[in-house]
Amino acid sequence: MPEGDAVRRTARRLAQALDGRVLTRSDLRVPRHATADLAGGTVVKTVSRGKHLLTRIDGDDGPVTLHTHLKMEGSWRVFEPGKRWNPRSHEIRVVLETDGPVAVGYLLGIVELVPREWEPEVVGHLGPDLLGPDWDEDEALRRLRMHPERPVFEALRDQTLLAGIGTIYAAEVLFVMGVPPVAPVGEVPDLPRMVRRARQMLDQEWSRSNRMWVYRQRLCRRCGGRVATTAFGRAGAERTAYWCPSCQPTRS
Repeated sequence: MPEGDAVRRTARRLAQALDGRVLTRSDLRVPRHATADLAGGTVVKTVSRGKHLLTRIDGDDGPVTLHTHLKMEGSWRVFEPGKRWNPRSHEIRVVLETDGPVAVGYLLGIVELVPREWEPEVVGHLGPDLLGPDWDEDEALRRLRMHPERPVFEALRDQTLLAGIGTIYAAEVLFVMGVPPVAPVGEVPDLPRMVRRARQMLDQEWSRSNRMWVYRQRLCRRCGGRVATTAFGRAGAERTAYWCPSCQPTRS
């Protein structure tokens, strides 16, 4: 699943293509909104919130927000005028056309159209966004510390505690901090530093590097030892934590 930095890049790409433009045609290929027509509306802004995307549109019926989520397989692509974009038509969930670029959403896990004032209900469950303009470190730490016994790998990935970290960043920041994924939150030596480092890594788009320390690695890039894996979550929805037992020793 794309993490906060990738979703932010998608938001910027959509904003660059659509902000300030009038929609000439829209097509929401989900049953709930199949009859919605956004043509004539002006795209105000697309922003990311954690792993969610909010495209704000001012239309004849008032301001609305198109809320989308990429989930595991989704993506947004932008096509210049005249470029062919119909391949994989069965995967298309949203089409937003202007007299210039066309934005097409494929295999989007969430597609919903809501009045603009409902945005807090759509993303209000999220914790502070590590890449958001209103990032609140104190609030994120408060939420994390409410679960001192929870494995830190799970806590970092919980979007209700802080938004934007997924499996990749949880693994990599824990490696950099020398903390095993099974360590309880209450035993992390320097939780504020860990949160700041995670934010720095997201902002620098660490996940675009193909030189991960442990994530999906067979051998640790620091010590050369074998990378271990630990599964978290319920059956059928597990997430794998990659970690180095030598560089991230468990405490006895």
